Amino acid sequence: AVNIEIGVSTPTVADLKKHLALATDQWQANFCVVPLAHPRYWRDHRRPRAEQFTRSDLVLDSNAWCRLVVGKLSPWIRLDSADEALRKQSEAAFKQEVAWAAHLNVPAVMLPPVGSDAVNYAHCVNQALLSAPHIQFWVRVPITHPPQSTAEAAGGDEDGSSGTGAWASWNRLRCLCEHAPNLGVSLELGADLPDDEAELERWLGEPLRAVVTPAVAYLTNKRGYPTLSRRHQAALARLLQHKPRLLVSGRADAHSEGLGAHVQYLRYLVSQRLAPSQQERYEAPYYDFLQAPLQPLQDNLESQTYETFEKDPVKYERYERAVYLYLCQRHQPGGEPAVVMVVGAGRGPLVAATLRASAASGRRVRAFAVEKNPNAVVTLRGRCATEAGWDAVTVVPGDMREWEAPVLADLLVSELLGSWGDNELSPECLDGAQRYLKPGGASIPTDYTSYVAPLSSSRLWNEVKHFKDLAHFETQYVVKVHNAYPMCAPQPCFVFTHPSDARTVAEIGAIDNSRVAQLSFDVPLGGELHGFIGYFHSTLWDDGSEAVHISTEPSTESVGMFSWFPLFIPLRTPVLVPEGGRVEAAFWRNASRHRVWYEWALTEPQPSPIHNPNGRSYHIGL
Repeated sequence: AVNIEIGVSTPTVADLKKHLALATDQWQANFCVVPLAHPRYWRDHRRPRAEQFTRSDLVLDSNAWCRLVVGKLSPWIRLDSADEALRKQSEAAFKQEVAWAAHLNVPAVMLPPVGSDAVNYAHCVNQALLSAPHIQFWVRVPITHPPQSTAEAAGGDEDGSSGTGAWASWNRLRCLCEHAPNLGVSLELGADLPDDEAELERWLGEPLRAVVTPAVAYLTNKRGYPTLSRRHQAALARLLQHKPRLLVSGRADAHSEGLGAHVQYLRYLVSQRLAPSQQERYEAPYYDFLQAPLQPLQDNLESQTYETFEKDPVKYERYERAVYLYLCQRHQPGGEPAVVMVVGAGRGPLVAATLRASAASGRRVRAFAVEKNPNAVVTLRGRCATEAGWDAVTVVPGDMREWEAPVLADLLVSELLGSWGDNELSPECLDGAQRYLKPGGASIPTDYTSYVAPLSSSRLWNEVKHFKDLAHFETQYVVKVHNAYPMCAPQPCFVFTHPSDARTVAEIGAIDNSRVAQLSFDVPLGGELHGFIGYFHSTLWDDGSEAVHISTEPSTESVGMFSWFPLFIPLRTPVLVPEGGRVEAAFWRNASRHRVWYEWALTEPQPSPIHNPNGRSYHIGL
């Protein structure tokens, strides 16, 4: 079961020890949101009061403060008030309460909603983020329909309304605070949710720390217990993908059983989530974890990596089907064996798929397994010596671009694709291997296209920012994108087809694998653009009546295939895209004799520098 922490928040807490006992023992909550100061303690910086502004830290031991308590600022604080006296009182109270939270070492502090023009609010919060980096600050963001004003906005007299206005106010604060990693969102689902479903999707790209369900947003079922509407249940299920804390806010007497009835209902909803599939369990440790793409001609994979990829339940079934269709279309039963060269054979999964396709089609094959990794060659030779049918396989140790083949091939089979299709040198490797392909010979895959889409992901951008250098913002990353919001559908970028007509060394050397693409995306719902997400779509074989594809592009995704994660292409500086705005960007694939590299730049809504010029930060060696 998914471990989701559930907390409670009441307007006042008279006796903290008794309240924690009630909440954790009787209501079965994991934590409580507690006011940091006495709600009636109005501080005037001009006339300091002698009595204490809050309870002693000796009320609880340090373990309880760290595990069970989230602090909450005083609701009267107005950091952007036009009344100078109130503003100064608010600033002094804010600093005092944050300092007290740091002293208690509570894990988080709940901040009130941010106003639509809350510059001083951002100034005070930014100072707190820097002075207490060990504390998470959760900005309460209510989303509801229709938009409503509230007197709780610490940024001024009213907040930035809800829906799009709430996101714009949050984004303004986040930008003013330089995308601080310890600033997050506590999203409050009001009684009436926004009509636009995409509004909720946009929050999936934000640092979602908690989801608040006010007691007044609950309905009552026939048995008198609280329940959420189907829309609220669907929204909550979507947000639970990011495993935020859940929070029930309201009066302790909201139900005859207190807020415990609401906590138990939320636990029931969490328990009803489907158990993760085998693929989800495999991918979960890689969520939002940045990995540099392979250097395919320099890196040799380890046995464990081969083993993981060989477990893909989709990829090799598709390859086997493609080879089967090729053999049935191009060769006759009982005829001469088809010469099949598996280039980049690894430990032999494509060779095994080829042999299975041969047996199923009734067409004989003579297979060559070309592999540069000397450790994988050991495995290939072992399989030839011990496995049935492998006596038709010749193992070739070496670089496919340099091998002098004894015969010409009818078919080249390869799995050299990267997360963005061509980003692991598949074009260059297959061009070099074409020297030993017969005229009219075929390739599996026959083509592949890279796709790209604008992406909003504060999490991924902060992961790159953490390195504190330019080079990492000019590097592309393989990542299982999770805490992110794709802002629109992807578009095709670079296209490669195989085989080409080139056969001689001179002709192959003249092939130009450089590409340029200038793309324009219409973004219906605005957001903060942090970079781009890359996919690929590949046709393995198409005999005119049946086509076999593998794809990570969402509209044609090969469901269940986990050999490739998408590619994250970061921008050095995030850019705000307005509602109904347009994103225009240029992408270059550059190739020289010794390396391949990518460059990219944003041109609309505002130009960015060209990233990675001349491959200064990242390239792929040939």
